[in-house]
Amino acid sequence: MNVTCQCGAVAFRTPTAAPLAVYHCHCVDCQRQSSTAFGTSVIFPADGIFPLADDLKDVLSCWARPAKEGRTVDCYFCSRCGVRVMHRVRDADGTERETVSLKGGLLEGLNWKVAKHIYVKSAVTEVPEGVDTWEGSPGPDHH
Repeated sequence: MNVTCQCGAVAFRTPTAAPLAVYHCHCVDCQRQSSTAFGTSVIFPADGIFPLADDLKDVLSCWARPAKEGRTVDCYFCSRCGVRVMHRVRDADGTERETVSLKGGLLEGLNWKVAKHIYVKSAVTEVPEGVDTWEGSPGPDHH
């Protein structure tokens, strides 16, 4: 899948043709990050994106924020237009997760209908009936 930021400075292909999972996250952090009711995270293997190619290093900036249980979330965004591109979790011991979360609106041809809703306990908008939901995190078995 093609990934492109708003201004086009960040452009790359995903490491696999389809994501491992798609989530609409209703947590407060995603509400703030997206400036709306929820954020869409599309999970892919990190291998093939990381380590970052030199052309991506030149246009991406990273802000690291603390997360639960001593983890850190490395939040990558376009240095030119400011759009969040992806984030990757580092465990408390510094180990990077084997997956990366790309922002849904940047992926060409994404199937939005397969999205699962997570952190619905923080939802500020109605979650559709009949979709898979979790009150919090879906856990490591769900990517």
